[in-house]
Amino acid sequence: MNPPATVLQQQIDAAVKKAALPLQRMIVLGAMAGAFIALGAATSSTAAHSLADIGLCRLVSGCVFPVGLILVVLLGAELFTGNNLMAMAAAERKITPSALARNLAVVWLANLLGSLLVAFLSVNSGAMQMGGGALGAYTIKVAAGKASLSPCAAFCSGVLCNILVCTAILAAASSKHVAGKIPAVYIPIFAFVVGGFEHCVANMYYLPAGWLAARNPDWMALAAERWGIGAPTLLGICRNLIWATLGNMAGGVLAVAMPVWFARREPPRRHKAKLPKIEFAQEPPPAAEVANIAGAEDDE
Repeated sequence: MNPPATVLQQQIDAAVKKAALPLQRMIVLGAMAGAFIALGAATSSTAAHSLADIGLCRLVSGCVFPVGLILVVLLGAELFTGNNLMAMAAAERKITPSALARNLAVVWLANLLGSLLVAFLSVNSGAMQMGGGALGAYTIKVAAGKASLSPCAAFCSGVLCNILVCTAILAAASSKHVAGKIPAVYIPIFAFVVGGFEHCVANMYYLPAGWLAARNPDWMALAAERWGIGAPTLLGICRNLIWATLGNMAGGVLAVAMPVWFARREPPRRHKAKLPKIEFAQEPPPAAEVANIAGAEDDE
């Protein structure tokens, strides 16, 4: 197991490499991460869509959803929420604030690209027809609920979410083996799903998938019949993504990255100034003493 100081140094070294990634690689790795998270979200919805009890529904979703972040960690993909830990390298002055901002902006857009692709494929794959369209209706319900959140609720929920996500990444880094990394990621992500917190990259799947599913009149009618809801609006989708993103950044940077960096960083070494040695010249003996010494030598 890696000690906390080693984990911190590993994260700083990794951030330096992330900041130096060529744009093309950053986009590809970001799209992969978005797709992985979206696949975890899609499969968790499939597992939980027929459950009426909200607590049991979240419990089942929490059991399945972590597969997305496990794939991100093991395959080294670029995830926006996890990359908020790069703030530690910026605080250590190993990367510039502009390099941090560039990485976060590019990775956010690349995560969106990968998530949108999975959302499109999922809605058009025929899987949403499961249970006579029940999965499609459930997908609309999830998106409508998220799109109706107030900015304050989305922001606060986003803070709580990324505390757990960044904690999961740090916990995974503390293990030297895959067998230790998987449960280290799984447990905090399970907790955030059960808590119902807002993860901007997961919402890049949930919200577009619900909006696309609402274009199907049968699924939309079923959602309205079961839960009395309407289709998620584009305004609500954009509002959720903005405030969830800001909340994720606040949770990742202010609540995890900065406290960990401050608590575990090595204090600067203070070098004591060495004073130059001053050698004092010896004064010659008085003339009388020299004469006495010379007389004594003559007597001998």
